[in-house]
Amino acid sequence: MKMKHIHGLNIPTNLADLVDPKCCALLVYDMQVGICRQIADGNRVTERCAAALAAARRAGMRVVFTRHLSCPKTWMGATQYRSAMAWQKSDDPALVKPWFLRDAAASSIVPELQPTADELVLDKLAMSAFEGTPLSFALRDCGIGGVAICGIALEIGIEPTVRHATDLGFIPIVLQDACGSGHAEAGARSLATMRFVGEALLTEVEDFVRLLGQAP
Repeated sequence: MKMKHIHGLNIPTNLADLVDPKCCALLVYDMQVGICRQIADGNRVTERCAAALAAARRAGMRVVFTRHLSCPKTWMGATQYRSAMAWQKSDDPALVKPWFLRDAAASSIVPELQPTADELVLDKLAMSAFEGTPLSFALRDCGIGGVAICGIALEIGIEPTVRHATDLGFIPIVLQDACGSGHAEAGARSLATMRFVGEALLTEVEDFVRLLGQAP
């Protein structure tokens, strides 16, 4: 299928239009030690992310990692306390703990996916990878229009990132077999919603790797 064109614009409509190191980047979302160990199939997700990452590196595609960051308790606001209370199943804000402090072991990217010196690592407080980070600036400055996304968790951070990407004019590509969820049914609902809305292109790592191998 050929790229669509109108009024001097290129309109990408399929994976082959986007999976190209010149116009697409790989976003590895929150693949941190303390998050992966909470996911039942964390090892499988890590393996699939590693396959996508290896292909991106071979092709010279830009790679960005996000890390969820916790503030010290004196800097936790009402939103962060509410989130922590929900995730830690506590009704007392005094009892919650900031799990992802900057230098905590839980905050680090899993060893299998360690970023290289040429790859961008962004810390964030929000669920969207774009909120409060320079990600959109960096992508636009490099002429990137497509963002392939893998990581954890679909229902918590990946779906909001997909929506935000579209609002900012980027085209999200979800590597669905390289995405994990904390709750299987909620993760499936997120994929179903993304498929229904049609903003994102949903694919498998195998197709991503194959198309990268064909890129000039």
